[in-house]
Amino acid sequence: MGVTGSTGNLGGRIARLLSAAGVEQRLLVRDPTRAPSLPATTRAQANYGDFEQVRRALGGLTTVLMVSGSESSTRVREHTTFVEAAASAGVRHLIYISFYGAAPDATFTLARNHFSTERHIEDSGMTWTSLRDNVYLDFLPLLAGADGVIRGPAGEGRVAAVAQDDIAAAAVTVLRDPAGHDSRTYSLTGPSSITLQEAAAVLTSSLGRTFTFHDETLDEAYASRALYGAPSWQVDAWVSTYTAIACGALAGVTNDVKRLTGRTPLSLEQLLAPTG
Repeated sequence: MGVTGSTGNLGGRIARLLSAAGVEQRLLVRDPTRAPSLPATTRAQANYGDFEQVRRALGGLTTVLMVSGSESSTRVREHTTFVEAAASAGVRHLIYISFYGAAPDATFTLARNHFSTERHIEDSGMTWTSLRDNVYLDFLPLLAGADGVIRGPAGEGRVAAVAQDDIAAAAVTVLRDPAGHDSRTYSLTGPSSITLQEAAAVLTSSLGRTFTFHDETLDEAYASRALYGAPSWQVDAWVSTYTAIACGALAGVTNDVKRLTGRTPLSLEQLLAPTG
């Protein structure tokens, strides 16, 4: 099987789990020198936007995990190229890491891009599985600034954030039995839905320093992010993460993680608990 994204947090987790289980895999990366050194793996260069390179890299593979590419203005085009190259290479089943609530009118702007990719995969002739991840639970601490304040127009909305370890375990289940998950979409969430105020309280008690949440207005949200000099599509994505929480678009809790992994997904308290 082929696994993309192994140089990243989520793809790396998936590759390590497969390797630990003795599953042979081909790591598909932009820079093969950066791919993790794991037992039972080979490496191949595959830049999403390079049709011929991807087609060669995927040659002989029947099942491929496609971790969504880096956020960019050309992301959908690159995804489309990868999907078309995979179909041309003879891949039979493509498993795509998508986003919770992907739809053409999703409040979170990048979820619209994921919807476009999903439709292209479904029309490609390959069988498929979509894993729609909610916001990463691991990402919540990073929302805070150096002063410990999480700022954004989320109001009292809730988010069913999910740990990357749980996403990885779910993906491995699908990779090891793709036929059992043909034409299925799974919405992967944590065990509960929390507000950012509640998240800040958990961060405070777990990390030993004070975290708070400041509910920005839309004008404040755009102004506070203008200093980064990011393109407008990127700023819209940042802000719409919070407005999607505010409107309830990311609040629904599912049992899909437990269905796929057999275990209850991690809560924020459990994720942050000391190990060892």
